[in-house]
Amino acid sequence: MVWGQSLAYKTLLKGVYDKEFPLVYPEDKILTEEVLFLDTREISEFEVSHIKDAKWVGYDTFSLNAISEIPKNKDIVVYCSIGARSQEIGKKLKEAGYQNVYNLYGGIFHWVNEGHPVFDEHGKTNRVHAYSKTWGIWLNKGDKVY
Repeated sequence: MVWGQSLAYKTLLKGVYDKEFPLVYPEDKILTEEVLFLDTREISEFEVSHIKDAKWVGYDTFSLNAISEIPKNKDIVVYCSIGARSQEIGKKLKEAGYQNVYNLYGGIFHWVNEGHPVFDEHGKTNRVHAYSKTWGIWLNKGDKVY
């Protein structure tokens, strides 16, 4: 729930997000098993933990070729640590003709802060890559990994 966030975090996110790009919140009903989560963080971040069944696509190495098998009408939720990198990848997806692309509000940090699970190759975990000590201050739950 967004109401539990600090005013500083809400203000930060408001400054990061493009008002024209659609957001989805962890509690939204659109987040069913049919939604495809695309993790736009770096592989080292993804390997620490990710949203269940998310597909890693990266940021610096992102390529539309890596997702060419995904139907253009698929519901897609992109995410990163807080939502800045994922918004940029989401824009590329929309430009490529993907119709239903949403950015996860607050990224994986907000997802974990709201009590939603993350996974690694072995199953559910409490570990979350906090990106850096500067950005890690926004991750209030989970075990931070740098």
